[in-house]
Amino acid sequence: MADYKAPLRDIEFSLFELLDYEAHYERLGVGEDASPDIVRAILEESAKFCENVLAPLNQVGDQQGCTWNDGEVTTPEGFKEAYQQYVEAGWPSMSHAVEYGGQGLPESLGTVLSEMVGTANWSWGMYPGLSHGAMKTLALHGTDEQRAAYLSKLIEGSWTGTMCLTEPHCGTDLGMLRTKATPNDDGSYQITGTKIFISAGEHDLSDNIVHIVLARLPDAPEGTKGISLFIVPKFLPDADGEAGERNALACGSLEHKMGIHGNATCVMNFDGAKGFLIGPPNKGLNCMFTFMNTARLGTALQGLAHAEIGYQKSLEYTKDRVQGRALSGAKNPDGPADPVICHPDVRRMLLTQKAFAEGGRMLSYYIARLLDVEELSSDEEDKKEAADLLALLTPIAKAFLTETGFESANLGLQCFGGHGYIQEWGMEQNVRDSRISTLYEGTTGIQALDLLGRKVLMTQGELLKRFTKKIHLFCKEHADNEDMQAYIEPLSGLNKEWGELAMHVGMAAMENPEEVGAASVDFLMYSGYITLAYFWAQAALVAYNNKDSDDVIYRSKLKTARFYYQRILPRTRALVETAKSGAQNLLDLELDEF
Repeated sequence: MADYKAPLRDIEFSLFELLDYEAHYERLGVGEDASPDIVRAILEESAKFCENVLAPLNQVGDQQGCTWNDGEVTTPEGFKEAYQQYVEAGWPSMSHAVEYGGQGLPESLGTVLSEMVGTANWSWGMYPGLSHGAMKTLALHGTDEQRAAYLSKLIEGSWTGTMCLTEPHCGTDLGMLRTKATPNDDGSYQITGTKIFISAGEHDLSDNIVHIVLARLPDAPEGTKGISLFIVPKFLPDADGEAGERNALACGSLEHKMGIHGNATCVMNFDGAKGFLIGPPNKGLNCMFTFMNTARLGTALQGLAHAEIGYQKSLEYTKDRVQGRALSGAKNPDGPADPVICHPDVRRMLLTQKAFAEGGRMLSYYIARLLDVEELSSDEEDKKEAADLLALLTPIAKAFLTETGFESANLGLQCFGGHGYIQEWGMEQNVRDSRISTLYEGTTGIQALDLLGRKVLMTQGELLKRFTKKIHLFCKEHADNEDMQAYIEPLSGLNKEWGELAMHVGMAAMENPEEVGAASVDFLMYSGYITLAYFWAQAALVAYNNKDSDDVIYRSKLKTARFYYQRILPRTRALVETAKSGAQNLLDLELDEF
């Protein structure tokens, strides 16, 4: 059974037919460097690397895991050689600034490459993936000297980066962190404290690891207003800009985890390590949100990745596995039984995975397009609109795509029956690996509070209106298109209800603030189903406009869109009921009644 096959045709559908990336790149002035031919050539080369180098290492990483010895970590067999190939081919520099050695291509193209890398081998992909957030943080908040010292090495891939937030006593509530930053006479700081759950915190792939660390200055205010951000490298840069003297930090141990065994999740001890302030004192959390939002969007891709690989493997298996006879008569009369793909319930599971994978791809690439606009556009109103839409869609993408990715991974395993539960096929690994995605970079509950509380209610619905207006205009434009009525009517109704539901919760919260927390996850999942419905309606429109084509993708899109609207979108009805049921049914029990 093939490990992974990059879905290049579907990627091109989302990029060029659904989202018109050719015109998008032209508007941003990068059309010549990112023409469809160039993009296709890059995608094809990336697909070869992911299929032939990374995918075969996925199960190796799971079974071998990382090993710790006296503070040093060794990655699984083949990981280091794969990383060397990755660097030599120039993949880390693809979407970064030319002045620091990057190739200057749009960030959205890097998103597509990250999807392929992550689907082939998520554990391996986390090593270079975390560097992206470190680079973005340095590019936006670092000094000229800091960018000169670190960016070129990170961009070329000879150094990698991490994000160090969580401590043993504090996770989401970063206001409780205790790591200290004591000023040195030379303008640097001594960083002392322990961080846990640090992905790629120690490994043997790169020459140096640049940690981006939250810590407190001696005179810092209490809470989140007293957090500063620091660069703390494993090796301090020497006079030539290379990795020099070893800094006073080490990996104390590796976490023993449910999944993603090929990535080192570390306890990091900073014992007076030399660090350098990024951004203003006590404003570290503001700067760190650059890294955190990058990581959240990266984690959304993880949900897509687990849905895609689960779908690919279970589709292939259900075509080959014979079991029972179709209720309408034998489909394989010369064989002892019919392929299980003939059975309606198996098709339900396959189509659910397909709808979430392909719908998640559309959403992810739409968000990537917004990132391009925010970074490259010269039109301030366009940049503002992109930033507003990103603020709304980031928690939806992170939480909804990871929840549906985990659901899809479980459905993929279920398609295999008992064979899915054993290691041989890789399906139980996909379930284990996907489980972390709903937890790190802010749990589903945290994302839901951010969406409903901060992004919707605290803006009086303005951010939500930015997006619902787009859906409204789409529905209005195609209201008279007979082919589209099966999509336009339900989408238009749900779009209106979306704002009404937010208002209902907001009014209830004026009487009892707990109503926001009680409704938030239901509201987020409801938002996710509508968001994907919007993209599936657009996909159906493209398919209808190409209905005379011989390309099977258009027929597939139409039928999958119909499935999504008839089988998946009705989940919103239950979510409205549970969101409106109020907080009291959650709060009635006294502690001794649990």
